Amino acid sequence: MLRIELMPWESAREFASPIRFAVFVEEQGVPREIELDEMDAQCVHAVCFDDATPVGTGRLLPDGHIGRMAVLAPWRRHGVGGRLLQALMGRAKERGDAEVVLSAQVRAVEFYRRHGFQTSGPVYEEAGIPHQEMRRPL
Repeated sequence: MLRIELMPWESAREFASPIRFAVFVEEQGVPREIELDEMDAQCVHAVCFDDATPVGTGRLLPDGHIGRMAVLAPWRRHGVGGRLLQALMGRAKERGDAEVVLSAQVRAVEFYRRHGFQTSGPVYEEAGIPHQEMRRPL
């Protein structure tokens, strides 16, 4: 049974780090040294658990950006990403954010569109991967 927990980095690190390294570093070739950053300590982190197993994660920055959305391969296309996104948007709305913004990998743009996000600006490269800024009012 899937459940989402929102937590600070001190609690999320042990669950989120292995997921982010598996998805971003191992699968996508993002340099290991840039995957974890100083912003982690300032973010609200969402972790999706399948029973006791962490299977997905994402974070909400203080400025309303959602980032580091990652779901382990066996759990993709099972609603994990959508649940993570909804939880992070819910927290942003609770704290009074007017909108959320994210940097979507181009291959994930349609996923975010299904959740009400609209593209903003040109495609750009980040960590060697094409990205598109997307926004959604809350």
